[in-house]
Amino acid sequence: MPTCLTLRAELLAMQAEDSRVRAQLLQTGQLSNGYNSEIAAVHGRNAARLREVIAQYAWPTRTLVGVDGEEAAWLILQHGIGDPDLQRSSVPLLEKAVAETEAPTWQLAYLTDRIAFFEGRPQRYGTQFDYDDQGYTVVYRLEDPERVDQLRRSVGLEPLGDRLLPRVRQTPVEPEKLREYRAGYEHWSKVVGWRR
Repeated sequence: MPTCLTLRAELLAMQAEDSRVRAQLLQTGQLSNGYNSEIAAVHGRNAARLREVIAQYAWPTRTLVGVDGEEAAWLILQHGIGDPDLQRSSVPLLEKAVAETEAPTWQLAYLTDRIAFFEGRPQRYGTQFDYDDQGYTVVYRLEDPERVDQLRRSVGLEPLGDRLLPRVRQTPVEPEKLREYRAGYEHWSKVVGWRR
């Protein structure tokens, strides 16, 4: 199957819009105050369109949309956190794409960790971060902390320890902001269907 250039271009444009809005909100300090409605709208539109793409083609593979188009689709899926059903239903599609070398294994690792995070379960590969009770950014709970680096290597990710930990935020979130964040997150996660 030849690469679908139109679909590839559309996926790349969606990814670019996501990045543009994110950068704009980061610059104005609006990104870190919960799930900003402007970026949520971009994520929602992109997820809705990705759902249509998946209905037509299944997972947009490297063969269909090129390496960069497939990666754009994955990023759109990762950011589609307001659509738990889309993320959950995409796992078997991405598993198939990985098995057929049409998507890299690390993408599946990130997706499964992301779903575990939002469902409140421990993650396997250590790709997701959260705040601890003091407001510091830390690696979210791990399923098997002793084997996490081995699991990461198995999917092509660098070890968690020395390479990623220095990147973790060392200035804690203020206690009041942390309480607001957690309350807002709990409400949002129930409203969109991640938790009951």
